[in-house]
Amino acid sequence: MAKRVQPPWVPPQKKNSAVLKLYNSLTREKEVFVSQFGNRIFWYSCGPTVYDASHMGHARSYISFDILRRVISDYFGYDILYVMNITDIDDKIIKRARQNYLYQQYIEEAHTLDEILDDAKSVMHMFEGTVKTTNDPDKKCMLQKMLCNVEKAIEDLENAVKLKDENKIKEFQELLLKEARDPLADWLDKRKGATVTEHSIFNKLSQHWESEFHKDMDDLNVLRPNVLTRVSEYVPEIIAFIKKIVENGLAYESNGSIYFDVTAFDKQDKHYYAKLVPEAYGDTSSLQEGEGDLSTAESSEKKSPTDFALWKRSKEGEPWWESPWGKGRPGWHIECSVMASIICGESLDIHTGGVDLKFPHHDNEIAQAEAYFNNCNWVRYFLHTGHLTIAGCKMSKSLKNFVTIQDALKKHSARQLRLAFLLHSWKDTLDYSDNTMNMALQYEKFLNEFFLNVKCKIRSLGSETNINTFSKWTNSEMELNAKFSNAKDSVHNALCDNVDTRSALDMIRDIVTHCNIYMNQTKQPNTLLLRDVAVYITKMFTIFGAISSSHDTIGFPVDDNTANLNVEEVVMPYLEVLANFREQVRNEAKILKANSILEECDKLRDDVLPNIGVRLEDSNEESCRVKLVNREELLREKECKRKQELEKAEEKERRKIEAAAVAAAKEAQRKMPPSDMFKLEKDKYSQFDSNGIPTHDAEGKEISKGQVKKLQKLQQAQEKRYNEYLASIENGV
Repeated sequence: MAKRVQPPWVPPQKKNSAVLKLYNSLTREKEVFVSQFGNRIFWYSCGPTVYDASHMGHARSYISFDILRRVISDYFGYDILYVMNITDIDDKIIKRARQNYLYQQYIEEAHTLDEILDDAKSVMHMFEGTVKTTNDPDKKCMLQKMLCNVEKAIEDLENAVKLKDENKIKEFQELLLKEARDPLADWLDKRKGATVTEHSIFNKLSQHWESEFHKDMDDLNVLRPNVLTRVSEYVPEIIAFIKKIVENGLAYESNGSIYFDVTAFDKQDKHYYAKLVPEAYGDTSSLQEGEGDLSTAESSEKKSPTDFALWKRSKEGEPWWESPWGKGRPGWHIECSVMASIICGESLDIHTGGVDLKFPHHDNEIAQAEAYFNNCNWVRYFLHTGHLTIAGCKMSKSLKNFVTIQDALKKHSARQLRLAFLLHSWKDTLDYSDNTMNMALQYEKFLNEFFLNVKCKIRSLGSETNINTFSKWTNSEMELNAKFSNAKDSVHNALCDNVDTRSALDMIRDIVTHCNIYMNQTKQPNTLLLRDVAVYITKMFTIFGAISSSHDTIGFPVDDNTANLNVEEVVMPYLEVLANFREQVRNEAKILKANSILEECDKLRDDVLPNIGVRLEDSNEESCRVKLVNREELLREKECKRKQELEKAEEKERRKIEAAAVAAAKEAQRKMPPSDMFKLEKDKYSQFDSNGIPTHDAEGKEISKGQVKKLQKLQQAQEKRYNEYLASIENGV
C-alpha cells in the first residue's frame, strides 16, 4: 500500500481590498498612497506664525492634521516622523513687537496732558487717512467705529480739562489711551520703529505666543510633533541653502537682498513653477502679500514682478543676521523649505498646510527646494485643509466673530470640537456654528449613552470569568455580529477613501443603533458581543483622538495588577452599594408615604451625586442603574433640564395669559351693542347709517353694496351674541 501523503494545499484567494487614497493637491485627485521608504513616512506640517492668540482657523488645520496623522499612524500602521515649524521671524512679529514696545514705553513716559492731546490729534489725522483708503466694507466699518470712539474720548478729556475735574481728567486720559491703543501704536511705529534694535524685544513676543500655542494644542489633545523647528535656530542653514540656489543660477542678489529667479527656474525642463495653483502664476498682489507688511522694496530690485525674496536686507528697526550679502533676515517661504529639507531630506512623503497657503507660500516652498536639490518631486503628497467659516461668514475681527481656541474651549470640550471636525470632510470648508456644534453634542451623547449601557451590562456579569460568562449565540447574535463585521468593513473603506471620517462616524452610528435595538428587544443580551462592539468603537475614537490614551507611557508598570486599573473599576462597587441602599430606602419611604425621605433621595440623585460625576437612573422595570459620567457634562445636562423646565413653565404662563386675553376680548365683544361695533373702527370708516352700518370709508368714499351686505352679516352675528349676553344678565348667570 502506497504511503499516504498530504493533499495539495489551496491558498485562499485574496479579495480586492481597499487601499489608502489621499486627495493630493498636486493632482487635485485622490491618489493611492505609496510611501517612499517602506513603512516610514517623512511628514512636514506648516506651523504657526507666533504673534497673536491662536484661533479657530488654526484649530481647523491642526485638529485635522492630527486626525490624519493618528489615522495613518495608528490605524494604517505607518511609522511617521512628524515635523512642524514655528515661524518666529516674520514681518507680522516684527511690527507687532515694535508696536507693543513703543506703546508701553509711551504709557510709562511722563507726558503732559497737552502732549497727549496733541499726539492723539496727530494720530487721528493719520488714522482718518487709513479709514479712507480701506476698501473692505466690514473692516472700514470697524475702523470708523474705532475712530468715533477715539474722537469722543478726546472730546471728553478736553471737557474735563475745562472743568478742572482731576478725577474725570484721570479717567478720560486712561480711556483715551485705551481707545486709541491700536492707531497710537501704529503712529508710534511709523515715527520711532527704526529705533527698536534689541532682538530680545522680538523674541519676547514670539516666545510668549509660541508658549500659548503649545498650551492650546495640548488642550485640544493634538499630538506634539516629533521634531519642532524654529526659524531663529536655523538661520545658518537657511543662508547655506540660499547660497546653493544662487550657485545653481536660480537666485540673484539685488541691493543686499536675494530674490528667487522664477523665469530662470521655469525655463528648465525639469522644473515647473506654481504646481499647486498654476492659475495664480503672475498674481503679483498675492505675491506681494506673501512678501510681508515691511517689504517695501521697489520693483526695480527684482528682475521680474513674479520673483520673490529668499533673503531680505534688514532695515533699521528690524532684527538682522550677518550673511554674505550683508545684514538681513530670511524670507518667509525659504524658512519651511530649509527646515523641512534639513530634517526630512530631498523628498517629503507628505506636506500639510491650510488651503490659504497654497499660493504663493507652498508653491514657492516647492520651487525653492527643487531649485536646491535639482529635482522635481520634493513633495509627493500635498494635503490642504479646507477653510473655516463662523456661522457662514469669514472669521474676522471686523465682523466681531473672531473666536480664539480658548474662547471655543469655554463653550465646548476638546472632544466636542474634535467630533465636529470628524463629522466633516477635512479638505472642505467647515462652518463653526451652533448647528455644527449641536450635531457634535448629539453624537457625543448618543455614543456616551451606549457606552454607559454596555458598562451596566458588563457589571451585571461580575468581574470573575465563569461558566455563565459565555452563552450560545442565537439568530439575534448572529445577525448583530454580521452587521458589526459589515460596519467594520465600511469604516475601513471610508478611512481608505481619503480618511473620510464623516462616513466612518455614520457607520459607527448605524452599528450602535443596531446594538440599542438588540438590547431593547432581547431579555438576556450577549454581553461579550456588546463589549466587542463597544471596545472597537472606543479603539476607533482613541485613534481619532476623541478619547485620550496613555500610549506614550514609558517602561514596565510598577505593579502588573494595577497597571490597567481605572477610576471607574475602583469606585463603581461602592457606588452600586450606595445606589442599592438608596433604592431600598426609597421603597420603604413609598410604603410609609414618607415624602421628606423621598425628597432627600431625589436630592442625592439630582444635586449631590452629579457634582462628583455620578448619574443615578431610577427605573420601574429594574433596579436603579448607576453611571460614572463627566462632571461638567452632568452639570450641563442639569442646567439644560432646568432651562427647559423654566421655558416650559414660561410657555404655559404665556398661553394662560393669551387664553385669558382671548376670553376677555370675547367677553368684551359680547357686551358691545351691535349699533356701536363699527363706530370704534374710525381708521376704517367715517360715516354710518341709523343702524350703525358704515356707509363711507375713512377717506370718505362710499362703501359698495357687496361690502355693506358683509358688514350687515357681521352685525347680525354680533346681535346674536349681544342678546345672549343680555339674557345671561337677566338670568343672573
